[in-house]
Amino acid sequence: MQPSPAFASLVDSVMPHVNLLTIEQYQQQDQWQLIDVREDNEWLQGHLPNAKHLSRGIIERDIEHRFPDKSTPILLYCGAGQRAALSAYNLQLMG
Repeated sequence: MQPSPAFASLVDSVMPHVNLLTIEQYQQQDQWQLIDVREDNEWLQGHLPNAKHLSRGIIERDIEHRFPDKSTPILLYCGAGQRAALSAYNLQLMG
């Protein structure tokens, strides 16, 4: 599905505040906690090895329970990167 113009604009507004990594950068760091922010049905269809699941709808609510140490390096992913970017931005606002 094509994102709406308002959604695309929202994603564009947070992108300057989000760090993007290449697969190579991710692979060089073994301390990352990989988090899949896709919906439950997407997760059940398949996910990356060692990923943990906190969907976009609950990540802000549950992140501190799953990762209480705010210095834990996390990497978020989704299908196209938009939901991961929005989640990453919100997590940054939370500290």
